[in-house]
Amino acid sequence: MSQAKVDQYKKDKKNRKKEMRKERFERTAVAIGGVIIAAAICVWIGFSVYHQANGSNTSGTENSTVEVNTDAVNDYLDEVSAK
Repeated sequence: MSQAKVDQYKKDKKNRKKEMRKERFERTAVAIGGVIIAAAICVWIGFSVYHQANGSNTSGTENSTVEVNTDAVNDYLDEVSAK
């Protein structure tokens, strides 16, 4: 090996613990960030579902009903089944 390679190896060996600590810290930071983002998304979805189920508009507490006229569909289905 050339002297430059030997010097580079010694330099790398000297800083190995420092580099490993830095890499471990970065991996941990990325993992913690991912967990925080995933938790935030789960909380947001749960909050949205909760408000959808309970109604986010609390000012009007009356339930409204909608009537649908299905006479045309029933007539069509009767014709189809009669053939």
